Amino acid sequence: MNKPQLKHSIKELASKHGFLDCGFAKAGKLESHADAFDKWLEQGFQADMQYMENYREKRKDPTRLVEGAKTVISLLFNYYPDKKIPEKDNLRISKYAYGIDYHFVVKDRLKSLLSDIEELAGPTRSRVFIDTAPVLDRAWAEKSGLGWIGKNSMLISRKYGSYVFIGEIITDLEIEEDTPINNLCGGCTKCIQACPTNAIIKDGVIDSNKCISYWTVENKTEYMPSELKGRFEDYIFGCDICQDVCPWNKFSITHNQPEFEPHPDLVEMDKEKWQEVSEEEYRKLFKKSAVKRAKYKGLKRNIKFNLK
Repeated sequence: MNKPQLKHSIKELASKHGFLDCGFAKAGKLESHADAFDKWLEQGFQADMQYMENYREKRKDPTRLVEGAKTVISLLFNYYPDKKIPEKDNLRISKYAYGIDYHFVVKDRLKSLLSDIEELAGPTRSRVFIDTAPVLDRAWAEKSGLGWIGKNSMLISRKYGSYVFIGEIITDLEIEEDTPINNLCGGCTKCIQACPTNAIIKDGVIDSNKCISYWTVENKTEYMPSELKGRFEDYIFGCDICQDVCPWNKFSITHNQPEFEPHPDLVEMDKEKWQEVSEEEYRKLFKKSAVKRAKYKGLKRNIKFNLK
């Protein structure tokens, strides 16, 4: 099988395994994205996410993660829900956390896809990644032509919007790279204007110290910033505000993954029920869920911060 045929076949396999889109980039050290990442860290915008400072050189160069790597295959997986959790008289969680933790779901798909690729191409030196290793996934997706990094720092697909998970297969297969597309945000500043905590400092730069997602997911302490009290807009895990207002998300299509459907009891929650939620109910509502990242104690902290 020649290189163009292999590339075409991988794209077909990606679709077969449920991925929305698939793109290819030459593995090697990132330049502009790496510089921007260094500046972001230098300004302390990572807050206390120490792990963002670890393995910095590996983040910049995937050949340090996979010896002999020649190609980064980037893949998009849809999570935009058909059935949204009611928001009237309710607290809110980010759409990505409605169902089973995406790390389990998407990683299984990536492993199956890689297995099929190796059936076509023979044994490879490859690894799959989904947001749990030092990979600048949005940068690689942009470099692979799958979209551009918007002013809210999210990858935006011209075809599907931004409600997508990004996975990678870093491989020693040599595959022709795709061409990046232009940034199509233009003069739109809806995401910047909509952010209630002013966390979007400038185009593509988020100050985690002001970000609702940081405080409701990554913050492992009891502390919550008093200056942001009343500005979380009822979010107790994650935040979708900058995505909800993005015009490109009119192209979002609903997923067909039963694993991402919310627990039936989660759809029935309201502010009063959230205030009284027990640890047993928490475990039932969020079995295998990304919300477990905040733990019960963190979720109760977030609920209290929103309601009192």
